[in-house]
This record gives sequence, structure tokens and C-alpha cells, in this order.
Amino acid sequence: MRTDTSVTPTTIHRKDYTVPAFLVDTVDMGFDLDPAATHIATRITMRRNPASASKEIVLFGEELELLQLRLNGKQLKPSQYKLEDGKLRIPSAPAKVVLEIETLTKPENNTSLMGLYVSNGNFFTQCEAEGFRKITYFPDRPDVMAKYTVMLRADKKKYPVLLSNGNLIEEGDLPNGRHYAKWEDPFKKPSYLFALVAGQLVCQEEKYTLQSGREVLLQVWVEEGNLDKTQHAMDSLKNSIRWDEERFGLELDLDRFMIVAVGDFNMGAMENKGLNIFNTKYVLANSRIATDVDYANIEAVVGHEYFHNWTGNRVTCRDWFQLSLKEGLTVFRDQEFSADMVGTDSGRAVKRIDDVRVLRQAQFPEDAGPMAHSVRPDSYVEINNFYTVTIYEKGAEVVRMYQTLFGRDGFRKGMDLYFERHDGQAVECDDFRAAMVDANGRDLSQFERWYSQAGTPRVQVQAKYDAAKKTYELTLSQTCAPTPGQAKKLPFHIPVAVGLLDSAGKDMPLRLSTDAKGKATAETTRVLELTKAQQTFRFVDVAEQPVPSILRNFSAPVVLDVEYTDAELAFLLAHDSDPFNRWEAGQRLATRSLLSLTAAVQDASQAGHVVALEEVLNNAASNSDALGKAFGLILNDTTLDAAFREQALTLPSEALLAEQTEVIDPQAIHRSRQYLRGKLGQALKDDLLAAYHANQTPGAYSPDADASGKRALKNVALAYLIQADDAAAHELAQQQYDHANNMTDRLAALVALTNSSAPGKAAALEKFYKDFEQEALVIDKWFALQATAYTADIAAIRALLEHPAFTLKNPNRARSLIFSFCSGNPANFHAADGSGYEFWADQVIALNGVNPQVAARLARSLDRWRKYAPALQEKMRSALQRVAAAPNLSKDVLEVIGKALAN
Repeated sequence: MRTDTSVTPTTIHRKDYTVPAFLVDTVDMGFDLDPAATHIATRITMRRNPASASKEIVLFGEELELLQLRLNGKQLKPSQYKLEDGKLRIPSAPAKVVLEIETLTKPENNTSLMGLYVSNGNFFTQCEAEGFRKITYFPDRPDVMAKYTVMLRADKKKYPVLLSNGNLIEEGDLPNGRHYAKWEDPFKKPSYLFALVAGQLVCQEEKYTLQSGREVLLQVWVEEGNLDKTQHAMDSLKNSIRWDEERFGLELDLDRFMIVAVGDFNMGAMENKGLNIFNTKYVLANSRIATDVDYANIEAVVGHEYFHNWTGNRVTCRDWFQLSLKEGLTVFRDQEFSADMVGTDSGRAVKRIDDVRVLRQAQFPEDAGPMAHSVRPDSYVEINNFYTVTIYEKGAEVVRMYQTLFGRDGFRKGMDLYFERHDGQAVECDDFRAAMVDANGRDLSQFERWYSQAGTPRVQVQAKYDAAKKTYELTLSQTCAPTPGQAKKLPFHIPVAVGLLDSAGKDMPLRLSTDAKGKATAETTRVLELTKAQQTFRFVDVAEQPVPSILRNFSAPVVLDVEYTDAELAFLLAHDSDPFNRWEAGQRLATRSLLSLTAAVQDASQAGHVVALEEVLNNAASNSDALGKAFGLILNDTTLDAAFREQALTLPSEALLAEQTEVIDPQAIHRSRQYLRGKLGQALKDDLLAAYHANQTPGAYSPDADASGKRALKNVALAYLIQADDAAAHELAQQQYDHANNMTDRLAALVALTNSSAPGKAAALEKFYKDFEQEALVIDKWFALQATAYTADIAAIRALLEHPAFTLKNPNRARSLIFSFCSGNPANFHAADGSGYEFWADQVIALNGVNPQVAARLARSLDRWRKYAPALQEKMRSALQRVAAAPNLSKDVLEVIGKALAN
């Protein structure tokens, strides 16, 4: 008996939530693992939910063969249950039920990488969000929590390692060369946190003593040959455990904690209780294969998944609409962890800048597109499509605003109350907000709009100084554009952190007219709470006309509209005590120059001018002189950390610039940005060379913050120098490539060579491949750097598709080439002839048949098509319609394409 493998797409609405008719107390599972046909026996003890009037048991299942079904010891006949459209229904079930189910699945054929699948001969699972239903029939929803006991049986020689959630309670040999392992998870969990791993693996393990004195076992499991790449992941895990104890008083609750690395994985990692399964990209690292960014990402992702042990596992989501309850909160926690690991104020600022870059480049466009949704969505067709930057990164910003409003101590009080109330429960975003509110004695009812309203608010600033009265007024206004399904937006509760600088660049003490008399004026940053469409805040005792520093540390996820002169921006870049706003001032200066250059290129093109493009750019570049001077001051200010200087010297990305224009012209943006890079490289050549040589890191490689900051500054200097595309710059890049003792410097040099006319770049690319062809993660980098090269046309990308190392079946490899080109190379992807869009359509259709989740993510590359020039729009629409008409589209892809064409 089989399910109907096609599930009719339906829209799920949050308002339609009903409690489960039956609760599950225990789940006992037995697996006889075989790649061609795995048998699974499941025993579920259930009881009717007193909060529900229904007597019907509803179980979900996909791509399964149902072998047997027994209720309270009696086998059910087909007439006693209904099996269709991905659901198994048993009507009029008794109040207490023991349900025994036997299913069969074929892991080696499971290219979706959801449920139970095989990668390189080993078994793995991925159950979030709805993968458990590909293993057995089950009430596969996050608010059904139970205790699991799992028995794994397999051929001992082929699969010597057998892992599942919780604690190992028994293992031994079986007849015919087989063996078993029995695992018990002592904590209730939803089915999406179930995991098993079986295969040929080795581990690094360490004993670790918690602050309570209890000793636990930590293990990092990898394939043979990768054990020398696990130390950083192990160190990151220990740092995460220690940080969560110190910052939030949260202790590891199991006797062991395991990380397993797998090369075929849809996500970055998965927080299955006690058995975290990771993409190899976020585990494997040594100086030969990993960059500084890789090291930082591994630390962050290991931290993220470990922190889920409490924010996601011990307290989980009532339903998938509440996904940001665990993901937004845990992203905030991993951001704070990474910042604390650096320790310095400047280091924290660099981390904050990185996070805001992601938000602006990815989430702000999502808020302005057809897939816009609130942090707590109201509906979805396919939940996998809602693992988005809105849920994660914007969700983290919403959590961060609680800390901005209440302070670090107030936030900790709210967290403590949250766990006190909800440990072991599946709850809602409103429950988290209530804990924060109650712990701090505040009314934040309006703050709920951050969860229910989509879109990015815009905050406009008007300033007025009265020299006679020594008052300074800031009038803040907020608006938010309509988004699909939400035409009207009510005012948000927006915390706006503000400082005022005097003529010497020093922070002024701040006192508001509403402050009590005699209030101390030592504070130099105040958080203004904007809750209305427009509010005026009056500062008193302001001795001179200040320069305002607004939205310090990016205190809210908004677009800030404030009229600064170039001189004021240069002043803030030189003096602001808030490192984020110091960086922001430079970015505003750079954006202003780049948009001016882009407009000049567009005007010349539309007017049909025959004048050389270089002359057009030269004529429009007068306002970039202020930028060059400001960049020079930053470059030579050795009192600043190297990592901060690198951030300050990095121009806004083409993706971010595109969002600043009414109609996106990818070629004009690219040409302007490349021109400005070259102009800055020439103007600052001597200073860049000096910085390049001053920031070498001789000796053994270390990914510590100081050394990685120096490499970052050195390599951004090299990138500017290579823009001149002369023999001296080529030689510098070639020397760095030849003599590098770490992947950071080697890859930076190779990127520089690839983006130049250097005669040795083809040989360098070939040598790089030969040196690292056995290292999958490095070959991913090799594909990605070619896909994002300025010279990469569609013919070159299609040729790489035929490379023997390329495969669509591995998500990392598909992302390295196809995603990198479609999302990371806008000028070439948006070629005027539409060839990039044809390529995109080909790959979406091909991936749909292999891995619908990955295909849907690629489909997002065209969801902003209406923002481009009409000629490009028409070609994008044609490509979207071609995908929409393709046979057998998954609901994952259908939802994305449908929304793109409809909105």
C-alpha cells in the first residue's frame, strides 16, 4: 500500500490553527537500514487532547510504502482508514491509542535530501520542517512533542557508526554481521528534531566540564581523512557552551553532544537534539582549505545550532508561522556570541557591520518584492520557502530591539522569565514578547506590529537648532510602503539611538526637555522611541550647533532618510564615537558618488551620446574627491583596527546600489563601481601599497581577530591596486598567490588575478584546481570565483556546467556555480540579450526534478524583475513564464514563480 506521492498545493493560514486532536507521549522506532529499502517500525502512544473535540487521528506521510498499520494491537483494514493527499486518517479513534506502523522508504533514491537519505554511502536525516513524514506516518507538526527511543540496526562493516538523538543506552552485535545501537532522548521534542546518522565515520572527542561540575562528552564526526579539519569546530562548540552558561545561565542538558558533517545538505546545519547535522562547509577547516571568513562562519554556525538547544529545542514553535521565535532569537544569540568572542568595541562593530550588510543586501529587497512577508507570516504554500532572511535576520533585529529598549540586564531578565514559563512547551512569538514585557514592566503592545506587518519602515529626519534657547529639535517621521496583501501600515515602535557631536567631534551630554529637573546629563547616546507617524524630540542645554549621529549601532531595521552634506559625512567618518555610524557615514559618501556616476552613465546612454564612457565618468566624478580624501584618512589611521579599516574602505555592493535606484540598470551600476574602484586605487596607490606591506602576517597561520583583520585590509588594498590592471599589480597578486601559506591570501590573490588581464591567470586557475581537486569545499570556491568574475559570460558558465567536477545533485556545488552567477554577478547575469535568464530557467527546471527546495531558492533570483528596465523586464517575464509552464513543478517552485508573476 502506497501513498499518493503527489500532494495538492494548498495555502496554509495562521488563523486556521487548531490544536492537535491527539497528543503523543512516547515514540519507539526501529530502523533496519538499507540504502535500497529501509524498513521502519514505529510504535506511538497517543491520547486524545482534552482541548480538542475531534476524535480523528491525522498522520502525514510522503513517498512511503505502508506495510502494516495496527491500532491497540489490531491490524487495521484499508476500509478503517483513509490514505490520500499525503495524509493518513483514522476516524473515531479511542481516547488512548497505541499505534504501530511499518513503513518502507528508499534512501538512495531520495535526492530531495529531506527525510532519510544517503550521501557518499552513509545515512543521514533532515526533518525540519516536514521531512519526518518521509520516514513514517506521524502527526508531523511542531506542537506535538514526545520522548523518543530509537533502535538502529545495520551491517556492521558498512555502517560501524550508529547515532541518534540523546544518550546511547545500549549497543551490541547481531547475527549475520549486523549490529545495533539503542538511543534514548530524555526530553520531549517535536518530530522535526529527530535525527539519525549511520556509516563510515570517525570522530574527534573531548570530555568537557560544565560550570556545575558535570562532565559531558563532545564529539565531532566526519568522514575518514577529514579528522585534521575538526579542531576549530570543537573549539567553537566549547566556546559556545561556555558563553551560554556565562551570558544566559543555560547549561548543556545531555550527557553528550554530537556534531556530524555531511557533504550533501540543503541547509547550513540542523539543531536536532544532541545530534547536530552540519553541512561540511560549516565544520571542516584548516589553514590549507579554509579562509578567515570560513573560520568565522564555522564559529557562528556551531554557536547557532548549539544555542538552539534552548531557544528552539527546550522551547519550540507552536506552528511554523512562529518560525522566527526560534530562528530570529537564535540568530541574535549567535551574533552576540561572535561579537563577544572578538571582545573589543571595534571588533563588535565589525560584526555589526557584517550583519547589517546582509540585512540591507538581502532582506530589504525581500521586503520590497513579491515574496515580502512579516516576521510572523500569515500564510504559506510551502514552509521551506519561508526559511528566509526576513525570518532569520530581520527576526534577529526585532529581538535586538528588545535589548536596545531594556538593556542587556533587562533582556536577560526577560529570557529568564521566558524559560521559567515555557520550558518544554511549543509557544508563539507573543509569548516571548510577553516575557520581555512582564520582566521589565513595560507596555509593548505596539511592538507586536514588527511581527505582523511586512516591509521596511523609512524614518525621515528634520533638525532645527535654536542658538538663543540652546535647544536642538529632531523631528522623526515614519512611513512604510505597501506589501502584497498589506496596503496600509500602522506606525511601528522604533527605537532610534541618537548622539550629538560638537565642533571638535566630541559627544555632547544629552538631556531631553521631558527629563526630570536635575537629571544628570552624562549620557551621550539616548534611545528615542518613535511610536507615532511623526514626533519631535527636543534636546536642551545644547551649547552649539551639533552634527547628529542618528540610528547608532543600527538600533532598528529601517531606512534612514537624513540630509547630510558631504562635509558632515566626512566629519562623522572622522570623529563619530559610534563605530557603526562612523562606517555608515563613509558608506553614504560612497553611495552618493556611485549613484551620481550611475546616473551620468544612464543619461549618456539614453541620449545616444557618442562620447567615450570614460569621459562621461570623468566629468561626473568631481564629488568623488571628498570620498578619496576621507578614505585616505581612514586607510592611514593606524589607531583603528585593521578589520574596521577594511570595512570602511569596502564600497557598497552592486546589489545594495541597485536598491537605491528607481529602475535597476546592472551594467551602469557595475561600470560606475568599477570606475570608482579604479579611481580610488590610482589616487591612493602609494597609501594602498604601504598598507599592503604593513599588514603582512608572517609566521604560522592563525584565524584570530587581529591577524584576520590585517589580512582583510591587505587584500582589500590588493583589490584596489589590481583595478589599475597594470604589470606591477599583476606581479603583486602573482607573488601573493605563489607564496601564500593560507587559503585567505591564496584565494584573494586568485580572485585578483581572475579579475585582471594578467597573463598568468589561466595557469593559476588550473594549478589551483589540480592542487585542491580532492577538497570538495575548495573546488566550490574555484567554481564560485569564476562564476562571479567580471569577465564571466554565459558561455563560460555553461562550459563549467560540463566540468567533470560539477553536479546538480550536491547543493553546495550547485550554489557555487549557478547561484553565484545568478545572484553574485549582476552585470553578466542581466545581459541585454536575456541569455542569463534562459540559463536561469534551464537550471530551475533541472533542479526542480532533483531537489525542489534548492530549485525554489534559485527561483528567487528573478522575483524583483519588475524593478528593471522594460527591455529586461520582458525577457525576465518570458523566462518566468517558461518555468511556470514546465511540467511536474513542485509546490516549492510554484509558489515562488506564482508570486513573482502575480505581484
